[in-house]
Formats: sequence, structure tokens, C-alpha cells
Amino acid sequence: MENQDLIKQVTAKAEKWLTPAYDAETQAEVRRMLENEDKTELIDSFYKDLEFGTGGLRGIMGAGSNRMNIYTVGAATQGLANYLNKCFAGHGQISVVVGHDCRNNSRKFAEISAEIFSANGIKVYLFDDLRPTPEVSFAIRHLGCQSGINITASHNPREYNGYKAYWEDGAQVLAPHDTGIIEEVNKVTVDDIKFDGNKDLIQIIGEDVDKVYLEKVHSISIDPEVIRRQKDLCIVYTPLHGAGRTLIPWSLKVWGFENVHCVPEQMVKDGNFPTVVSPNPEYAEALTLAVNLAKQINADIVMASDPDADRVGMACKNDKGEWVLINGNQTCLIFLYYIIKNRIATGKMKPSDFIVKTIVTTDLIKAVAEKNHIEMLDCYTGFKWIAREIRLREGKQQYIGGGEESYGFLAEDFVRDKDAVSACSLLAEICAWAKDQGKTLYDVLMEIYVEYGFSKETTVNVVKPGKSGAEEIKAMMDNFRANPPKEIGGSPVALVKDYKTLKATDAEGKVTDLEMPETSNVLQYFTQDGTKISVRPSGTEPKIKFYIEVKGTMGCAKCYLNAVAEAESKIEAVRKSLGI
Repeated sequence: MENQDLIKQVTAKAEKWLTPAYDAETQAEVRRMLENEDKTELIDSFYKDLEFGTGGLRGIMGAGSNRMNIYTVGAATQGLANYLNKCFAGHGQISVVVGHDCRNNSRKFAEISAEIFSANGIKVYLFDDLRPTPEVSFAIRHLGCQSGINITASHNPREYNGYKAYWEDGAQVLAPHDTGIIEEVNKVTVDDIKFDGNKDLIQIIGEDVDKVYLEKVHSISIDPEVIRRQKDLCIVYTPLHGAGRTLIPWSLKVWGFENVHCVPEQMVKDGNFPTVVSPNPEYAEALTLAVNLAKQINADIVMASDPDADRVGMACKNDKGEWVLINGNQTCLIFLYYIIKNRIATGKMKPSDFIVKTIVTTDLIKAVAEKNHIEMLDCYTGFKWIAREIRLREGKQQYIGGGEESYGFLAEDFVRDKDAVSACSLLAEICAWAKDQGKTLYDVLMEIYVEYGFSKETTVNVVKPGKSGAEEIKAMMDNFRANPPKEIGGSPVALVKDYKTLKATDAEGKVTDLEMPETSNVLQYFTQDGTKISVRPSGTEPKIKFYIEVKGTMGCAKCYLNAVAEAESKIEAVRKSLGI
């Protein structure tokens, strides 16, 4: 009976999309779903409205209230425009930046959004073509805008698109503005959307902003002299068909690197991502063509950016000359280690400097920060939280770097989102610094492990699509909360942190408060042997994520494989305990 009620509900909702307010193509798609005996697609397309999560609005493209299309994008833009006109009433000319990536329909959604903003009296700076997400964040601050959007689904599969909303500080929208925008969006009907724009309020931007942004990116170089000595560092880069193609090769050239080889097949803008299974630089498969090219030319480093060029993946040669991937935790660790070590060496470090990581990112970073007497802050997953820490300390302390395990890093404060343009440039500098000492990036990582301790991290994604999946994920979180494990992987649980209640409970039952800006549906378990497990539903994809970090020791670089083997055995025990 419950399922029949749901079908009745979504059918009524879908039938409203058969009115003249919707175009013929959309109506035909909705009619097809209504006539299909299998109602799964109809339910998934209409059982809810797309909501802002950690990555903003994101979903599969198609007809329906739970899909990315001109009407859901239009409603989001109209709602945001209404909210801006309320918030900045009397401000004068309100302005926004609109950008997009390489995905199918991205330009279309960007142009429609620009039309809607302008129809609501808001000036629009529209990029002339695809651009990296971090440049949109930069442009908002650079042009003195009140907001901005970027049409992108980051590294999601090709059938997805998304909508990232930014505030005047260049960061993704946080409370209270996120809920304020949602309230306005929820009021919008299709008849409220002002699709007919005002061309006089739309200004095309491009290379003029690119040049200023790249100059600022170049300003974060810590040791230009080492680049001059190692300007022939052999770099292979791939944008995976995305926005990185516009600026990352250019940025590497500005920094002084003269031996950059781009993967030609993947320098082609294509939202179908024809050369990869998934355009995600976390996956080895996505770097196949780049690594093959690196082998041919005996490169020093491989780097890849995702479709909107905010995240960076990398590969380097190990001590046997084999190409290996550097994971997201190692990436963040290497960046912060280099920044701290070399700011100290060059006399640039100040007592007020600080770094930020997310709570699910390796705690080895904390060990590096503590040994070097650098303040480190932990925040929630999502770069809007790192941006919040920068904003809170602006003018009082200097942010020098921060990142998360999902391959995002930000080395500067003039952007307020993760930035693969600066990350790729800084990565090349790190490799040049290592090569200048006769070392590789792999050698640097081994030195970190020997000095600060070894850790291995694994993320397990349990995918649960659709409405039924969302219910399963909720049930799993409820069960972990109601029945917390007493031991994990053979080691007793010493501490449980529940960010939904903002309480931490130790093994004796002592409860303390967690100081965070708001609650979040995250659970963390810390065992006596140093293992850390974090559990959270994804904010952008239909999955529940388990982040596992186990600790070990490395007496020397040659001990690495043994340390990995021991850690993998421990991780298997953890997975067995958690039933994943």
C-alpha cells in the first residue's frame, strides 16, 4: 500500500510537468515515464526535489524535480536571485559570476542562469567558455560580486550535472544563507521563473580575469630558485577532457616549467569523457593514458585534474621505477609538509600561520603540525568549512594551506574553494625541490613516514541509489548510533564522536562536548591501537562512506612494504568488524 501511495504521489507531481509551462521535449520525457509499467524511473525522478548538499545542487540530468534540467536549474537561479534581492536591497547594483565546466548541458545551464539573473535586475559576469571552479571563486572576490554559481558535477559520472552556489566571500554557501536560498527556491513555481533576460546586464569575461588569477597563483611559489634550476622537470598533465585544459598548462609555464606534456586525447573538451570510465583522478584507470605517456618519455611526475579542475590526482615512480598513485591523504600530507618545511627554511613562516584539514583526513598531518609548532584546525568535510576558518581569521592570522582526503587542496586565501590550478603548480615545485636533492616525490613521502609515523587510509563507499537507497543509508546510520561497536578490528573502542549530537563519549562513558559550528551526520570511532573510523552519508552521491585510518611505524624507507602489508591486514579486520 505504501508503494502505491508513493506512485500516486509522484504521478500527481509528474502530471504537472505536462502543462504548456514546460517545453515539448520535457513533456514527452515525462509522458514516457508515466506510461512505463516499471515506475522506478518515475519515482526516482519525482520523489523529491534536488537539495543543496556539501557540493550544492547535483543530480542526474533528465526530466523531473529530482533531476538536473532547465527547470530545476531555473528554479534554483530564480530562488537565489530572489534571495539576493532581499539580502542586498538598497545595496546598489547586485552582481554575480556565472561559470561552467565541460559537461553536457553545462553551457546551456550557465546561459539560462545568466538570463534569469539579468531578468531579475542582477548584473552577470559570464565566462566566455569553461573555466576551473577555483577561478569562479576568485572572480567573485576580484569583481566585488555578491554571489556566483558554477555549473559542474565535479568528478561525478557523465550523466550528472550540478550547480554550486557561492556567496560574496567566494566560498560555497553556508548557514544561514543555504537554508535561506532553499526557502526561496521552494517557493518558486515554473511560472515564476524569469527566463527572458536583459542582455545589457550580461558581461562576458575571460582572459582579462585569467591573467590576474594566474598572477596571484604564481605569487604562492615558495622557492622560485629551485624551479629555475629544475625548469626541465618532465611533467605529464591531463585535464580528463575538462576545464583544467584552459589554465593549468598556462600556469605551469608562468611558474617557469618548460617541459610539460599534455595528454592530447584528453585535452579535447567532451562531456561524454570518451577516454575514461569515470573522470575521477582518484581512480588509476583515469590516469592510464597519462601514465602510458609518462613511461614513453621517462617523465618525473603525472598530474591530472577533474572536469572542473578543483581536485588533483597524481602518480610518481617508486624506488623500483614503477609508476604508483599518490592517494588523497598522501597528497594533502605532502603539500602541507612541503609548505611548512620550506616556509620555515626560507624564513617565511610566522607564529600566526595556520593550516586546516577535514576531520576525515589523515591525522598524520596533525603530527607534522605539532612537531613544527604550527596551528592546525579540524573542520567538517567540504571546502566551505575550510573557507569558513579562513574567513574567521582574516586579518588576524595567515592561512598557508589546507585540504581533504578527496584530493582537494587549497594553498592560497584569494580563492575560497579547492584549487587544482595552484595545486598542480605547487606540486611541480615540490617535485623540482625533490629532484634538486636527487630525490623523487616518492622519496619525500617515505621521509615523512619515517619521521612522523606511518598511516594507511582506505575509503569504502557503499552505494545505495534511489529512494530505497536513501532509506537504507539512514537505517545504517541509525543502527551505528544506537549500537556503537565496543571493539573494531580486534582493538577496543576508546572514544566515540557523534557530530549529530556534538558529544564525545570515552570507554568509561564520560561525555564531553564537541566544539563545531553546527551539527553534522558523522560518526567517528577511535580505537586503542590508534585506528580512526569515520562514517557519513555522502552529500552529493547516493552512498554511505567509511573512512578508515590505521597507524603503524616505519624504521626506514625500505620498511614501507611491510608497513603497508600490516596495515592492509588491520584494515581487513576493521571491515569485517563493520560488516563492509
